[in-house]
Amino acid sequence: MRVPILVYHERAADKYAAFLTAHGCTQVYTAANGEEARTRLAETPIEVIYGYGFPLDAIAASNTVRWVQLMSAGVDAVLRQGRLPSHITLTRMLDVFSRPMAEYAFAYLLHIEKEIDRLREQQVSNTWKSFRAGVLHDKTIGVAGLGSIGQDVVKKARAFDMTVYGMSRSGAQSATVDRHFTPDLWLDFVKELDYLVLTLPLTDKTRHAVNESVLGAMKRDAILVNVGRGALVDERALVSALRDRRLRAAALDVFEVEPLPSDSLLWTLSNAYVTPHMSGPTTVENAGQYFLDNLKRYEQGLQLPGVVDWETGY
Repeated sequence: MRVPILVYHERAADKYAAFLTAHGCTQVYTAANGEEARTRLAETPIEVIYGYGFPLDAIAASNTVRWVQLMSAGVDAVLRQGRLPSHITLTRMLDVFSRPMAEYAFAYLLHIEKEIDRLREQQVSNTWKSFRAGVLHDKTIGVAGLGSIGQDVVKKARAFDMTVYGMSRSGAQSATVDRHFTPDLWLDFVKELDYLVLTLPLTDKTRHAVNESVLGAMKRDAILVNVGRGALVDERALVSALRDRRLRAAALDVFEVEPLPSDSLLWTLSNAYVTPHMSGPTTVENAGQYFLDNLKRYEQGLQLPGVVDWETGY
C-alpha cells in the first residue's frame, strides 16, 4: 500500500495515521487544520485523502488527489462547501454505524415503552407498585430512509414482530417493508405510526421534512427518534408538539445546531431525550478498517462503495 495518503482530522490525525502505518501503509501524512493541509498538498503528490472536516478548496486546488474518503456517513457538511472537480471521487462510509444506531433507536423505544424512569423512581422510594408497561410487538414503526442504517432498523423491528413502514426516494428497498412511501406522501406515511425513526441524509429536499404539518398528522402517543441529521426536523415545531403533548416523546441524537445550545427548550422537556451525537461512534479501528478495505479496492481499480452523488446530496 504505497499510495500517498493524507489523513486529515483536527484532533486525532496522528492516531488515525498510526493505525494505517501499522497495517502496511508506507506513505502516510497528516494535517490537523486547513493551513497544514494546503502546505502538505503543495509539497507532496497526495493521491488519497482520508479524513473528516477537511477544507474542500485545498483539495480542489490539488493536481494529484484522485480519491477522498470521508470518516462519516453524512456528507452535508462537505457539500455545503461546494464541489470537487469531476476527476476526484468522494466516498462516504457505509454499514459502519448501522448496528449501533439501530440499537440506539430501540434502546429509547424500549426505555419509553417500559417506563424505565418510573421504575427507577419507584425503586429509589422503595415503592412496590405494578403497572402495565407498553410493548413493541404488533406496533407500527416507520423508517424514513432505507439505506444501510434504515435497513438495520428494519431488521430489528422484525425481531420485535412489528409492522414496518418505510420511506425512500428510490424505492430500491421497498420489498423489505410492509408498506413503502415516497417523500411526496409524508402525511400518509406518518398518520398510522406508533414510532417514527429518521435515518435520512440531509439535503435541500429533506431539510425540515418533519415540520408542523407532519408532526400534526402523527398520533398523539407516537414517539419520534432522530439519528439522521438534526435539520431533518423543524425544532421549533417539535418543541411545540412535545410541550403541548401532541407527541408522546422524542429521542434526539442530532440537532440543527451542535452542541445543542444551553438555552434550547429541548433540555427542559421531560418527554425529550437529548444525547450528544453519539449513536454512531467513529473509532480509529472501525473507520480505519473500512478505509483499508476500500484502499485495496482502489489500488485494484475496483468500484468503491459509498460514492457520493453530488446531485442527490448523498
